[in-house]
Amino acid sequence: MQDISLEKAIDMLLAQVDRVREAEEVPLMEALGRQLAEDYIAPFDNPPFDRSPLDGYTFAAQATAGADKDHPARLTIIGEECAGQYFDQSVPVGSAVRIMTGGAIPAGCDCVVRQEEVTVTGDTLCVPYELHHHENYCFAGEDIRKGTLLAKAGTRLTAAHLGAFASMGLAAVKVIRKVRVAIASTGDELLQPGDPLAPGKIYNSNLYSLSGRLRELGFEPEVLGILPDDVDAAAAEIAKWQDKVDLFLTTGGVSVGKKDIMHGVVDKIGKRLFWRVCMKPGGPSIAYTFGKTLGIALSGNPFAAYATFELIARPVLVELSGEQDLAVRHGQAVLTDAFPKASKGRRFIRAYHENGKVRLPQQHASGSLFSVVGCNAFVAIPAGTDPLPAGTKVDIILL
Repeated sequence: MQDISLEKAIDMLLAQVDRVREAEEVPLMEALGRQLAEDYIAPFDNPPFDRSPLDGYTFAAQATAGADKDHPARLTIIGEECAGQYFDQSVPVGSAVRIMTGGAIPAGCDCVVRQEEVTVTGDTLCVPYELHHHENYCFAGEDIRKGTLLAKAGTRLTAAHLGAFASMGLAAVKVIRKVRVAIASTGDELLQPGDPLAPGKIYNSNLYSLSGRLRELGFEPEVLGILPDDVDAAAAEIAKWQDKVDLFLTTGGVSVGKKDIMHGVVDKIGKRLFWRVCMKPGGPSIAYTFGKTLGIALSGNPFAAYATFELIARPVLVELSGEQDLAVRHGQAVLTDAFPKASKGRRFIRAYHENGKVRLPQQHASGSLFSVVGCNAFVAIPAGTDPLPAGTKVDIILL
């Protein structure tokens, strides 16, 4: 199928993928931002014991009945407990244990007095006022009760979740595995940055802009580098990733030139879904499947690759991940600059959107990437549109 609408292309792509639901266990320290694969229930109370909220002394409150500054209650100090220790004796009425913040309150005690508010002589504690049952007292489960739902399946873990899970002793959690994406460029004309620039060669920008964009969206692509302009060699390399990744992206080799190899690659390893989308830039894009893996071959022109990634590949990533907040947003705005070209076909141009207005860069060529810097939107221009004067209300896609 070829020469299809953008909407038809997206529908065909989405029909080939399902949301990733496979689970994997990861260390809790590495789980930030990951989606839980199952519900998590608190296995015990937190704190797991009644504890002191302050540094002081703990005892039975009834021992201070009637106490005042002129007639303080006198208790015998029989021990000391810091946080992390455990006083395993029952404390009789009239006795006290020195306790530090976070210490487990011993049996027989039901209150805590601040150490700044008492006097101590030898092993005698003088308390100058009455205390009441459970005064200055933290109960077991005060933070989390056993059986509490900590987080539902599908929850994206925040730093606060990690802290709560750690307080439950969880060293690892089951999360949805990450969407697997591989990316490569084609073209014998390409060099990697750092190599000497040779006559007729250009540096490979697509691999950096698109892999960077994937990371901005929260994905961790497998970056493969440059594939040669050889059908057999490129097909063999791409075929290695069949069923190992969910999405395989390439740039270049999609038009009708002598070195546009992706047509032959697709014929060798998979099944073509479509070629050519009725849009500019990036119309010659190819979509295909090989095994369970979806492949999208984008134009090699830098802006065309950037735009078709956003418009064609990004919806696939949203479907695979279930992350609807990654989807592009549509709206309307007013042009502050004129667009002087008539649009015979459907066109998307780069723009900067702010406060309901869009500003256009001077450069709109498909091969220009620098003019994308600072842009955060596309202006969507329908087919058959005349030049657009400043002040025109236009449809926009927010990236």
